Amino acid sequence: MKADVAVLPARQLPEDPDLALLQRVRQHDDRRAFALLVDRHQGAVRALLRRLAGGDAAWADELAQETFLRAYQKLDGFRGEARFRTWLIRIATNVFLEQRRRGDAQLQAQTQALHEAADEHQVSADVLAQASQALPLSDAVALSLDMQRALAVLSEAERQAIVLSYWGDLSHAEAAEALGCPLGTLKTHLLRGRAKLETALAAWAPRNTTEQCK
Repeated sequence: MKADVAVLPARQLPEDPDLALLQRVRQHDDRRAFALLVDRHQGAVRALLRRLAGGDAAWADELAQETFLRAYQKLDGFRGEARFRTWLIRIATNVFLEQRRRGDAQLQAQTQALHEAADEHQVSADVLAQASQALPLSDAVALSLDMQRALAVLSEAERQAIVLSYWGDLSHAEAAEALGCPLGTLKTHLLRGRAKLETALAAWAPRNTTEQCK
């Protein structure tokens, strides 16, 4: 007689925790559930905005606050056609671009800082070498510093395309839509921006620097 074989139930994929939290917010205006959503995604949103803002952490945090406020106000507009994080990234991009278009004093100061960073690009390697001798840095931190310097010397369009495509978790089509430009234009900015980054970060070759800095 053959031994009875226990039939195991089919493995079920775990439910996306974002969806459960979103349901609680929508049905019960559960502020704690929304706070959990913020906690889950604020790191990715802030990291993206810091790169778009040229490394200005304070400005990026202000943009992140506006992003989550706007997300809460427009939560009924989330249809689930993309992941919640992708939806947040699109909102964050729009918030950043709107502030750039306003041309307020903070934006002008940030733009000036980017120009100064570009002017000082020739000496940045020497400065980094001196800093590394004074204080040992891990490879990850050193690469992150080099990447931020390299991003600062890209054109605004190139930097936005690179950041959204490599750190924003958006497809090329989604990034082009978020930036309001044709897909071919986005790909051109990506090609030029990536070439400049590879030149600026040649010392890290043959490592995949954009992947390591995510």
